[in-house]
This record gives sequence, C-alpha cells and structure tokens, in this order.
Amino acid sequence: MTDSGDDGTSADAHTESVTLGREGLDALVSVLKRHGRTVVGPTVRDGAIVLAELDSGHELPDGWGVELEAGKYRIRRRDDAAVFAHSAGPQSWKSFLHPERVRQWTADRDPGGGLTVCADAPHSVSYAFLGVRPCDLRAIRILDRVMTGGRYQDSAYRSRRVGAFLIAVECTEPGATCFCVSMGSGPAVDAGYDLALTEVLDSGGHRFLCRSGSAEGTAVLAELPRQRADEATRAAAAGAVRQAAEHMGRSMPPVDLRTLMRDNLEAERWDDVTSRCLSCGNCTMVCPTCFCTTTEDITDLTGDHAERWSRWDSCYDLDFSALHTGPVRATPRSRYRQWLTHKLGTWHDQFDSSGCVGCGRCIVWCPTGIDLTEEAQALHDEGTRTRGAQ
Repeated sequence: MTDSGDDGTSADAHTESVTLGREGLDALVSVLKRHGRTVVGPTVRDGAIVLAELDSGHELPDGWGVELEAGKYRIRRRDDAAVFAHSAGPQSWKSFLHPERVRQWTADRDPGGGLTVCADAPHSVSYAFLGVRPCDLRAIRILDRVMTGGRYQDSAYRSRRVGAFLIAVECTEPGATCFCVSMGSGPAVDAGYDLALTEVLDSGGHRFLCRSGSAEGTAVLAELPRQRADEATRAAAAGAVRQAAEHMGRSMPPVDLRTLMRDNLEAERWDDVTSRCLSCGNCTMVCPTCFCTTTEDITDLTGDHAERWSRWDSCYDLDFSALHTGPVRATPRSRYRQWLTHKLGTWHDQFDSSGCVGCGRCIVWCPTGIDLTEEAQALHDEGTRTRGAQ
C-alpha cells in the first residue's frame, strides 16, 4: 500500500482502476454474501444513518445526508441519489470488532454440588464492512495495534478481525465536525483496505471509481459488472477528494499535541470545560478507538448458574479508577483531563500514535457540545499567554 499524497488524494489513486455503476454496489453485496460473509454497511434506521447487516445493496442510504454540529445530528434528504455523502454516524466499526457486551464464560452447579465452567468460543463470523471512511480505516488499524499488537492479545477481537473484508469509501463531503486532515487520517484512503471506492456524481452520471488493495479484493472485483475507468472519472474523483480536504469543518491546532497535553496539566481551561462536562461518557462510547472494558458477573435466582460478561467501560465512570481507598480520579476535571490527555498525548507512549482520527463523533454526540478541537486550541492559547507573561 502507499501513503496519502500531500494534496489530499491517495498516492495510488492513478493506478489501474475500474468504474462501477449503482448496480455494481448491489452486485458487490450479493457477491460477498455468496462468499459466506456477513455484510455490514450504512443504512437509514430510527432517524439516523447506522451500521447494520445488509441483505442487499438496496438498503444503502441512497439520497440521504446529514447535518452535524456540536451536540447536533440530523439526517436530511438530498437533491441527488448519493449513497455515501454522509459523515460518520453514531456507531463505528468498533461495535462489531470489539462489541459493547460479550459473554466470556458460564458456570453451572449440578445437584451433587459439582461445578462445570465453560468458556465461550470466540465469535467466528466472517465480516465484510462496506463504507469504511478513511478516519475509521485508521481507527481499525489503531485498534489492531491496541488489541493484538502487544504481549497480551485479545483473542476474541482477533477472531473477528482476521479475514474481515474492508471496503473503504473516500470522503467527498466532510461534515461540519470533521477534522481528519489535521489528524492525517483522510479524506483519502491510504492503506489497509481490500477495495476502495470514490463516489462521483456529475454530468457523466452516478458512478464509483474502484480500486483493489489486496488479492482478495481483486478477486471480488473480477465478479462485478465494471468498466475500465476513464480519465474524466479519475479526475473527478481526485478533485472531489481534494475539495473535501480543503473544506474540513474543524481542525486541530497545528502544534505537537503530545507536548501540548504534557505541558498544560494545570491549565485553568480544565476547570472551564469540566463546568460543562456531564461525565456521561458519550464521547468514549462513540469514539472508534476507545477500548476500555470491565467485567460483570451475574447469577440466576437459584444461584446454580453464573455468567461473566465483558462490557465497555469509560474513564468518565467514577468507579473506573476505584481502589480500596476510593477513586483515583474523583472529580469531573480529573476524569476529563485523563480522557483528553490520553487520547491526544499519552496514547503515543503506549501505542506510538494518536488515539484520535478526526471523525468528530465525540463533538456531535456530546450533550453539551464540547469540542475537543476547541479545547486543544484553548489549552494552546493559554499556554502561550502564560509563557509570554513569564
């Protein structure tokens, strides 16, 4: 794979590519299902564009877009039939690779008092993810490093991740809360995909520029109705991605965020932001890279059957850092600071990258509209003023 070019287009955008019509997406879903895969992609449900299992390509959100702002999400009807002209929704692919709640084992006591413990086998579903945004593609690679890249690996995550077929879609219409360019994660795709699509709607019609990123991707592409891409389609696709890169709704301050977080632990801004923070944990739930879990044990009324479940946890939870003497981070200030400094700073120390991919979900789904790009800028401004006054 190759990296993204400086102009916002992917560096391999001009390699051999083909064009699919709208019917090609329907055929893609059919081919993947015929290969035994569970196809997951965007669809309209309950007033949102959500990720769900697809039975056919007709369930994709043709003609639907979104309106995003801090603390606001609305779907809207578009004037065209664009399929992927919407920004990140309330879910990420983490929901399928690292589900919110997973049973780990069961224990049963027989009438004689004997105890049988059975570990749950890892999930064996073969996924195909259709419509993976560049920011989410980066998030999957970050989760791979977190969950399987170290000494202690999550076998359940690995069982879901190994063999997952990824169909990336380059962004051509960023939302008001998107800031992937400043995080180096979009709007073009660079690596880690099996197929990459770029949607084009112009006087030449509605079509998708498609290129393969793996041998399996090439094999699937060979089964689809396709045409060799012409220069006009390639140019239109590259231009749309480049335009998206130039029209981000947000941006991080162009500073070393790791250093910024490290050097401003006692900034007054932490008090300002936590006066607005509800400690609800929404940002950690929608974040595509937050990975913390806890365990809970449950029993039936007889006491003869017990189960242990793993479930998502949040560093905003008062019990998250609880020890025998009480919680380590007892105040909302300390918990918000922990989240932001880890996401933008100390994540580098653990995993050699930022934990933020610029998807903007935490901004959209914060009930009080807290914007981490605004908070990072405010910390930078305060630090600059403090140093200037010394």
